Amino acid sequence: MIKQRLITGVILAALVLLGVFYLSPLVFAFCAAGVVALAAHEWGNFASLGAAGRWLYMLVCLAAVALLHFVTPAVNTPVLVIAVLFWLWACYMVVSYPARKLDCQKLKLLVGLVVIVPAWLALVMLKSMQEGELALVMLMLLVWGADTGAYCAGKLLGRRKLIPNVSPGKTVEGLLGGLATSVVIGLAIGLWRELPASALVYLVALSLVTCLASVLGDLFESLFKRERGIKDSGRILPGHGGILDRIDSLTAAAPIFMLGLHWAPMF
Repeated sequence: MIKQRLITGVILAALVLLGVFYLSPLVFAFCAAGVVALAAHEWGNFASLGAAGRWLYMLVCLAAVALLHFVTPAVNTPVLVIAVLFWLWACYMVVSYPARKLDCQKLKLLVGLVVIVPAWLALVMLKSMQEGELALVMLMLLVWGADTGAYCAGKLLGRRKLIPNVSPGKTVEGLLGGLATSVVIGLAIGLWRELPASALVYLVALSLVTCLASVLGDLFESLFKRERGIKDSGRILPGHGGILDRIDSLTAAAPIFMLGLHWAPMF
């Protein structure tokens, strides 16, 4: 299983980096839309949709993506702001689970739309920036670094459970390890780019918030899997589960990271 996870992980990372550096913004947007389609199909399972319902929900999410692609760019920032407000609500839902649950199927479908579509928009906006490749790489490093740092710190030092009702394996020490990793990444990139002190502090702060968002995205998907009684969102990725299992952290981190760079452009 470990060997299978490693092989799949390396292939996925290579494909992501190839897409970031070698695809045009338009082709990148289309490829990201393909990921949206797969993620939407899996989210349909969270809402207990049948096969036909999942395909229909996938088409709805793709229609939302197409709408954002063709409407005026003036709506992009408001969509990201709405996404960030949504993730604040999601944090409340995670912390208060299982006292508060999402039992309504229609609400679950609406939530999936807000989880998946703004993440696509944020990635496309990052890719379209002047130094979009570097911005995307930093985002990926923060998400992957937070996950790796949390895993290592949790294995070595983990004692106190973070939110056991949602994800029994996550620990407070693991979270602190992920946050420490994000600080290192933010400092390294800021110093490499020779940013002034104020911009460096902002970038490190944004890295910390992005790391926290990535953890929230992971926990929020875990909540839905626990509600559905499943271990993985799907089986499309050998050793890793489904698409949502791989992009759950990104769904929360990408809109927040992009909005932070919109307010203080650095790339």
